Amino acid sequence: MSAYRLGSYALLLAAPLFVAGNAVAALGWRQPPFDWRTHNISDLGNVTCGIWDTTRPRPVCSPWHPVMNGAMIATGLLIVAGLLLAWSALGRGVAARSAQWLALAGAAGYVLAGAYPADADENRHFLAALLVFVVGNVALLVAALAGRSSVLGPIRRFTLLLGCTGVVATALFLAQVDLGFGVGGMERVAVAPFLLWTVAVGVRLSPGPGCPAVRRGRVDPGSRR
Repeated sequence: MSAYRLGSYALLLAAPLFVAGNAVAALGWRQPPFDWRTHNISDLGNVTCGIWDTTRPRPVCSPWHPVMNGAMIATGLLIVAGLLLAWSALGRGVAARSAQWLALAGAAGYVLAGAYPADADENRHFLAALLVFVVGNVALLVAALAGRSSVLGPIRRFTLLLGCTGVVATALFLAQVDLGFGVGGMERVAVAPFLLWTVAVGVRLSPGPGCPAVRRGRVDPGSRR
């Protein structure tokens, strides 16, 4: 099995795993029940119970926090693995390479967030959030410039839309402007674009008659520019 195929599988698996981790961990909440509009993603990974966050106090108690933290770590590792395995297929220009490095940093944010829950190490968790929300979404804006990559080029408009959505949603989330989604809902809007992009890249790398990156086991020449 080629490295590109393994990379595509890793990227395709990351987002569903993250969503599943959220859903399963949320099922463990009893007092209070988990509220997607009110509670942050990080609340699912908190290891203690109590009133959390002085700026927006809310009751947090996540009995199944290991599921969430494990899912975040696995999500980040899968994205890192997928990007590294498909490294040469994603292009060699400045925009493509810069986007890859930024995306790796964004993926590392998931690993860091899972390893250091917010109530266990708030400083490291905050750094993780910056990597996920800011660096991850900036990676999409840069990837949208990689027009000569045979993998990234055809999804430029989609990538740009995702990047703009992620940056705007991040700004609104930090300002606690929820537009009716709730602060927790807006946070999820900010996180979703990067994960959707990994799925799109995984699809572009997937083996099949229309696979642009791998032809007879070689990198498509278009990805070298």
